[in-house]
Amino acid sequence: MTNISLKLTGGVEMGEIIQVKDLVQGYGKNIVIHDINLSIMSGEILGLIGPSGAGKTTLINAIMGMLRPKKGSVTVLGTAMPNRKILARIGFMAQADALYETLTARENLTFFGQMQGMDKKELPAQIDYATKVVDLDEDLDKHVSDYSGGMKRRLSLAIALVANPDILILDEPTVGIDPELRKQIWQELHRLSHEGKTILLTTHVMDDAEESDSLLMIRNGVAIAQGRPAELIKEFEVNSVEEVFLKAGREQDAHTGNA
Repeated sequence: MTNISLKLTGGVEMGEIIQVKDLVQGYGKNIVIHDINLSIMSGEILGLIGPSGAGKTTLINAIMGMLRPKKGSVTVLGTAMPNRKILARIGFMAQADALYETLTARENLTFFGQMQGMDKKELPAQIDYATKVVDLDEDLDKHVSDYSGGMKRRLSLAIALVANPDILILDEPTVGIDPELRKQIWQELHRLSHEGKTILLTTHVMDDAEESDSLLMIRNGVAIAQGRPAELIKEFEVNSVEEVFLKAGREQDAHTGNA
């Protein structure tokens, strides 16, 4: 496959941004995902769907370069992963919040923004933007130790946004977030994608799946369905993304003899 990448003004690239080819990945001798293929284009929001333990986080770790592929390849922005320089262009929200609880939210955002190479003059405005998206602008100077679990998730998302990255990788971003704020966050994600940002998120929330441009559904480490939500609903002859996942899972069980 030819990897085409064109520069837009502002440094955002067009074309294929993330490519995963024939990936086999795991930990030690334990294989978690098998023969995963994935292509994400500039400006695309891809939802990675699957139950807990399906291999979603393992795939994210491979794309981030935290794991070296056992077999196959992972390419981000035309560069084989792992590659430390590419990380500066990725905004990452992990499934588990990695925050400095003795610091305030503002201090956390300042630290992580500087770690990603943000200009000190631009950082205050970016902090203001990111915290308004997640509705934390009035709690910026509170210590994170005083935050609720939901507030910590929102701060983790703000940290992913603060450095204005070309790519957003978000692991379960809407867990613990109320419906009104979830709607606000999705409005911002769609705006960012229209600007050319590439967004990959994992979720088991079907409302998030339906907001995505395209989906990769994995179960037991194997891709069971892949495509745009409306196309998958038509292909599987069902009425919702949730029903696609359930039917694809039954077909997987029938094929493997686990029915």
